[in-house]
Amino acid sequence: MLRRDLVRAGLMGVALSVSAIGASAQTADGPGPNLVLEVAGAHPGRIVIDLFPDVAPQHVKRIEQLVTDHAYDGVVFHRVIDGFMAQTGDVQFGKREGDTSMAGMGGSSYPDLKAEFSDKPFERGTVGMARSSNPNSANSQFFIMFAPAPHLNGQYTVFGQVIEGMDIVDAIKKGDAARNGLVTEPDYIASATIE
Repeated sequence: MLRRDLVRAGLMGVALSVSAIGASAQTADGPGPNLVLEVAGAHPGRIVIDLFPDVAPQHVKRIEQLVTDHAYDGVVFHRVIDGFMAQTGDVQFGKREGDTSMAGMGGSSYPDLKAEFSDKPFERGTVGMARSSNPNSANSQFFIMFAPAPHLNGQYTVFGQVIEGMDIVDAIKKGDAARNGLVTEPDYIASATIE
């Protein structure tokens, strides 16, 4: 989730191979607002993410703004590491219809965000903001956890939790482990809405 460095080194140089998936994410509706991702590609479906405006208000506000701008529509899951996480949200370089060779290195036209670290742990279904090595560099990219990753706790901003569609998250096309999860012909966000 290092926006600029992840392409070269992975999540702070860490590429995990976690075999135990742990407990499933919530299935009941959270208090909202909810981010709804309609995923398309080889593994279509709907993912609902309960957003945490009380935990990360500026990050949730940014996600809501980008959804209002339709910026996430057509953005690929450019880096997917089996047993770890699926990353998307590069609205600058990650559009499916364009050249995605630089996906993972861009952001949006909005300024980077100051970190809103919390005591929320990175569990299965947790959604966090990607950033560079600078803690205050999150912008538009985010990642969804396949499994717990306690080494990320307090290092990345948690802004949501999957409450519906973990089966769709699990099915997202995985990337090449030898290329740090880089995905060929990736699944993508057909549309993103706030409910």
